[in-house]
Amino acid sequence: MRQKIVAGNWKMNNDKAETKALIKGIKKAIKKLSLKNTRVIISPSYVNLSAAIKKADNSKIEVAAQNMHQAKNGAYTGEISADMLKSINIETVIIGHSERREYFNETDAILAEKMDAVLSNGLEAIFCFGEKLEERKSENHFAVVESQLKNALFHLEAANFKNIVLAYEPVWAIGTGETASPEQAQEMHAFVRETISKKFGKEVADNVSILYGGSVKPANAEEIFSKPDVDGGLIGGASLKAEDFAAIIKAI
Repeated sequence: MRQKIVAGNWKMNNDKAETKALIKGIKKAIKKLSLKNTRVIISPSYVNLSAAIKKADNSKIEVAAQNMHQAKNGAYTGEISADMLKSINIETVIIGHSERREYFNETDAILAEKMDAVLSNGLEAIFCFGEKLEERKSENHFAVVESQLKNALFHLEAANFKNIVLAYEPVWAIGTGETASPEQAQEMHAFVRETISKKFGKEVADNVSILYGGSVKPANAEEIFSKPDVDGGLIGGASLKAEDFAAIIKAI
Protein backbone atom coordinates (compact mmCIF):
# COMPACT_ATOMS: atom_id res chain seq x y z
CA MET A 1 0.00 0.00 0.00
CA ARG A 2 1.58 3.25 -1.09
CA GLN A 3 1.98 6.06 1.39
CA LYS A 4 0.28 9.44 1.39
CA ILE A 5 2.84 12.24 1.61
CA VAL A 6 2.64 15.99 2.11
CA ALA A 7 6.07 17.59 1.62
CA GLY A 8 6.83 21.26 2.09
CA ASN A 9 9.59 22.77 -0.05
CA TRP A 10 10.59 25.95 1.73
CA LYS A 11 13.02 27.00 -1.01
CA MET A 12 15.19 30.04 -0.10
CA ASN A 13 13.03 31.20 2.78
CA ASN A 14 13.29 31.42 6.59
CA ASP A 15 16.31 32.12 8.76
CA LYS A 16 17.08 29.95 11.79
CA ALA A 17 14.59 31.64 14.11
CA GLU A 18 11.84 31.57 11.48
CA THR A 19 12.57 27.92 10.75
CA LYS A 20 12.17 26.95 14.40
CA ALA A 21 9.03 29.06 14.78
CA LEU A 22 7.40 27.53 11.70
CA ILE A 23 8.16 23.98 12.84
CA LYS A 24 6.73 24.78 16.26
CA GLY A 25 3.59 26.06 14.58
CA ILE A 26 3.26 23.00 12.33
CA LYS A 27 3.77 20.62 15.26
CA LYS A 28 1.01 22.36 17.20
CA ALA A 29 -1.34 22.48 14.21
CA ILE A 30 -1.03 18.78 13.33
CA LYS A 31 -0.79 17.41 16.84
CA LYS A 32 -4.35 16.10 16.90
CA LEU A 33 -4.48 14.89 13.30
CA SER A 34 -4.57 11.19 12.55
CA LEU A 35 -1.57 10.59 10.32
CA LYS A 36 -1.83 6.85 9.79
CA ASN A 37 -0.08 5.96 6.52
CA THR A 38 0.65 9.67 5.97
CA ARG A 39 4.10 11.23 6.00
CA VAL A 40 4.77 14.91 6.67
CA ILE A 41 8.05 16.25 5.28
CA ILE A 42 9.58 19.72 5.39
CA SER A 43 12.59 20.91 3.43
CA PRO A 44 14.37 23.95 4.88
CA SER A 45 17.54 25.51 3.50
CA TYR A 46 20.88 23.74 4.02
CA VAL A 47 21.99 26.03 6.85
CA ASN A 48 18.88 25.27 8.88
CA LEU A 49 18.68 21.50 8.44
CA SER A 50 20.34 20.67 11.76
CA ALA A 51 18.18 23.14 13.65
CA ALA A 52 15.09 21.76 11.91
CA ILE A 53 15.93 18.17 12.81
CA LYS A 54 16.38 19.14 16.45
CA LYS A 55 13.14 21.14 16.52
CA ALA A 56 11.15 18.40 14.76
CA ASP A 57 12.36 15.71 17.16
CA ASN A 58 9.62 13.64 18.81
CA SER A 59 7.08 14.63 16.17
CA LYS A 60 5.65 13.24 12.92
CA ILE A 61 7.67 15.75 10.91
CA GLU A 62 10.52 14.49 8.74
CA VAL A 63 13.23 16.81 7.42
CA ALA A 64 14.55 16.61 3.85
CA ALA A 65 17.21 18.47 1.87
CA GLN A 66 16.32 20.54 -1.19
CA ASN A 67 19.24 19.32 -3.31
CA MET A 68 22.48 17.32 -3.28
CA HIS A 69 25.60 17.15 -5.42
CA GLN A 70 26.35 13.92 -7.24
CA ALA A 71 30.05 13.74 -6.31
CA LYS A 72 31.26 12.14 -3.09
CA ASN A 73 33.56 15.11 -2.34
CA GLY A 74 35.94 17.47 -4.09
CA ALA A 75 36.36 20.98 -5.46
CA TYR A 76 32.69 21.88 -5.81
CA THR A 77 32.42 25.17 -3.95
CA GLY A 78 29.05 25.70 -2.33
CA GLU A 79 27.82 22.15 -2.86
CA ILE A 80 26.69 19.50 -0.38
CA SER A 81 27.38 15.75 -0.55
CA ALA A 82 25.44 12.69 0.53
CA ASP A 83 27.87 12.02 3.36
CA MET A 84 27.37 15.55 4.70
CA LEU A 85 23.60 15.09 4.72
CA LYS A 86 23.83 11.65 6.30
CA SER A 87 26.11 13.02 9.01
CA ILE A 88 23.24 15.20 10.28
CA ASN A 89 20.65 12.41 9.87
CA ILE A 90 19.01 13.59 6.66
CA GLU A 91 17.42 10.63 4.86
CA THR A 92 15.47 12.28 2.01
CA VAL A 93 16.53 14.66 -0.78
CA ILE A 94 14.53 16.55 -3.41
CA ILE A 95 16.08 15.98 -6.83
CA GLY A 96 15.31 17.73 -10.11
CA HIS A 97 12.99 20.51 -8.97
CA SER A 98 12.00 22.68 -11.92
CA GLU A 99 13.86 25.64 -10.43
CA ARG A 100 17.05 23.58 -10.31
CA ARG A 101 16.51 22.63 -13.94
CA GLU A 102 15.68 26.18 -15.02
CA TYR A 103 18.07 28.37 -13.00
CA PHE A 104 20.98 25.99 -12.44
CA ASN A 105 20.96 24.14 -15.76
CA GLU A 106 20.42 20.68 -14.29
CA THR A 107 19.95 18.39 -17.28
CA ASP A 108 18.43 14.92 -17.34
CA ALA A 109 21.97 13.50 -17.52
CA ILE A 110 23.01 15.37 -14.37
CA LEU A 111 19.83 14.26 -12.61
CA ALA A 112 20.52 10.64 -13.52
CA GLU A 113 23.89 11.00 -11.81
CA LYS A 114 22.26 12.61 -8.79
CA MET A 115 19.73 9.81 -8.54
CA ASP A 116 22.57 7.28 -8.61
CA ALA A 117 24.34 9.16 -5.82
CA VAL A 118 21.21 9.44 -3.67
CA LEU A 119 20.28 5.78 -4.01
CA SER A 120 23.80 4.36 -3.70
CA ASN A 121 24.13 6.21 -0.40
CA GLY A 122 20.94 4.70 0.99
CA LEU A 123 18.97 7.94 0.82
CA GLU A 124 15.45 8.51 -0.48
CA ALA A 125 14.79 10.76 -3.47
CA ILE A 126 11.76 12.90 -4.19
CA PHE A 127 12.24 13.12 -7.95
CA CYS A 128 10.57 16.07 -9.67
CA PHE A 129 9.51 16.41 -13.30
CA GLY A 130 6.98 18.33 -15.37
CA GLU A 131 6.29 20.37 -18.47
CA LYS A 132 6.46 24.10 -19.22
CA LEU A 133 3.50 26.14 -20.42
CA GLU A 134 4.51 26.08 -24.09
CA GLU A 135 4.89 22.30 -23.91
CA ARG A 136 1.41 21.97 -22.44
CA LYS A 137 -0.09 24.31 -25.04
CA SER A 138 1.53 22.39 -27.88
CA GLU A 139 0.11 19.17 -26.40
CA ASN A 140 3.63 17.82 -25.97
CA HIS A 141 3.34 17.44 -22.19
CA PHE A 142 3.10 13.65 -22.12
CA ALA A 143 6.18 13.27 -24.33
CA VAL A 144 8.16 15.72 -22.19
CA VAL A 145 7.30 13.96 -18.94
CA GLU A 146 7.99 10.53 -20.43
CA SER A 147 11.40 11.75 -21.64
CA GLN A 148 12.30 13.17 -18.23
CA LEU A 149 11.39 9.91 -16.53
CA LYS A 150 13.23 7.73 -19.03
CA ASN A 151 16.39 9.83 -19.12
CA ALA A 152 16.82 10.10 -15.36
CA LEU A 153 15.26 6.89 -14.01
CA PHE A 154 15.10 4.13 -16.57
CA HIS A 155 18.70 3.00 -16.00
CA LEU A 156 17.74 2.07 -12.42
CA GLU A 157 16.55 -1.27 -11.06
CA ALA A 158 12.98 -1.95 -9.95
CA ALA A 159 14.25 -2.44 -6.38
CA ASN A 160 15.43 1.18 -6.31
CA PHE A 161 11.84 2.39 -6.29
CA LYS A 162 11.44 1.53 -2.63
CA ASN A 163 13.51 4.69 -2.09
CA ILE A 164 11.90 6.90 -4.74
CA VAL A 165 8.94 9.25 -4.49
CA LEU A 166 7.80 10.91 -7.72
CA ALA A 167 6.57 14.50 -7.86
CA TYR A 168 4.79 15.87 -10.92
CA GLU A 169 5.12 19.63 -11.17
CA PRO A 170 3.52 21.39 -14.12
CA VAL A 171 6.02 24.25 -14.31
CA TRP A 172 3.33 26.63 -15.50
CA ALA A 173 1.51 26.14 -12.19
CA ILE A 174 4.41 26.81 -9.80
CA GLY A 175 4.23 30.15 -8.04
CA THR A 176 1.87 31.50 -10.70
CA GLY A 177 -1.43 31.02 -8.94
CA GLU A 178 -2.43 28.71 -11.76
CA THR A 179 -3.21 25.12 -10.86
CA ALA A 180 -3.73 22.09 -13.02
CA SER A 181 -7.32 20.98 -12.64
CA PRO A 182 -7.82 17.86 -10.54
CA GLU A 183 -8.67 16.08 -13.79
CA GLN A 184 -5.43 17.25 -15.44
CA ALA A 185 -3.45 16.15 -12.40
CA GLN A 186 -5.10 12.73 -12.38
CA GLU A 187 -4.57 12.32 -16.12
CA MET A 188 -0.83 12.94 -15.83
CA HIS A 189 -0.41 10.89 -12.66
CA ALA A 190 -2.16 7.94 -14.31
CA PHE A 191 0.12 8.34 -17.34
CA VAL A 192 3.20 8.39 -15.11
CA ARG A 193 2.07 5.28 -13.24
CA GLU A 194 1.47 3.49 -16.54
CA THR A 195 4.89 4.58 -17.83
CA ILE A 196 6.56 3.19 -14.71
CA SER A 197 4.50 0.00 -14.98
CA LYS A 198 5.61 -0.66 -18.55
CA LYS A 199 9.28 -0.40 -17.56
CA PHE A 200 9.43 -1.71 -14.00
CA GLY A 201 6.23 -3.71 -13.58
CA LYS A 202 2.78 -3.19 -12.11
CA GLU A 203 3.83 -3.89 -8.53
CA VAL A 204 6.42 -1.10 -8.59
CA ALA A 205 3.97 1.29 -10.25
CA ASP A 206 1.19 0.49 -7.80
CA ASN A 207 3.46 1.10 -4.81
CA VAL A 208 5.30 4.28 -5.83
CA SER A 209 3.86 7.47 -4.36
CA ILE A 210 3.27 10.22 -6.94
CA LEU A 211 2.87 13.74 -5.54
CA TYR A 212 1.36 16.76 -7.25
CA GLY A 213 3.26 20.04 -7.01
CA GLY A 214 1.78 23.22 -8.39
CA SER A 215 0.05 25.89 -6.30
CA VAL A 216 -1.68 23.48 -3.92
CA LYS A 217 -3.62 25.44 -1.29
CA PRO A 218 -6.06 24.60 1.50
CA ALA A 219 -8.92 25.55 -0.83
CA ASN A 220 -8.05 23.05 -3.58
CA ALA A 221 -6.08 20.34 -1.76
CA GLU A 222 -8.95 18.03 -0.90
CA GLU A 223 -10.25 17.88 -4.47
CA ILE A 224 -6.77 17.28 -5.92
CA PHE A 225 -5.92 14.63 -3.32
CA SER A 226 -9.20 12.82 -3.95
CA LYS A 227 -7.97 11.60 -7.33
CA PRO A 228 -6.94 7.93 -7.27
CA ASP A 229 -3.40 8.38 -8.61
CA VAL A 230 -2.55 11.52 -6.61
CA ASP A 231 -0.82 10.42 -3.42
CA GLY A 232 -0.12 13.81 -1.90
CA GLY A 233 1.61 17.07 -2.67
CA LEU A 234 4.93 18.83 -2.91
CA ILE A 235 3.90 22.16 -1.47
CA GLY A 236 5.68 25.48 -2.04
CA GLY A 237 4.27 28.78 -0.76
CA ALA A 238 1.50 27.27 1.34
CA SER A 239 4.05 25.26 3.34
CA LEU A 240 5.46 28.51 4.75
CA LYS A 241 2.35 29.11 6.86
CA ALA A 242 1.71 26.58 9.61
CA GLU A 243 -2.08 26.77 9.45
CA ASP A 244 -2.19 26.46 5.65
CA PHE A 245 0.24 23.54 5.65
CA ALA A 246 -1.72 21.81 8.40
CA ALA A 247 -4.97 22.33 6.45
CA ILE A 248 -3.40 20.68 3.40
CA ILE A 249 -2.20 17.77 5.54
CA LYS A 250 -5.70 17.44 6.98
CA ALA A 251 -7.12 17.38 3.43
CA ILE A 252 -5.27 14.20 2.61
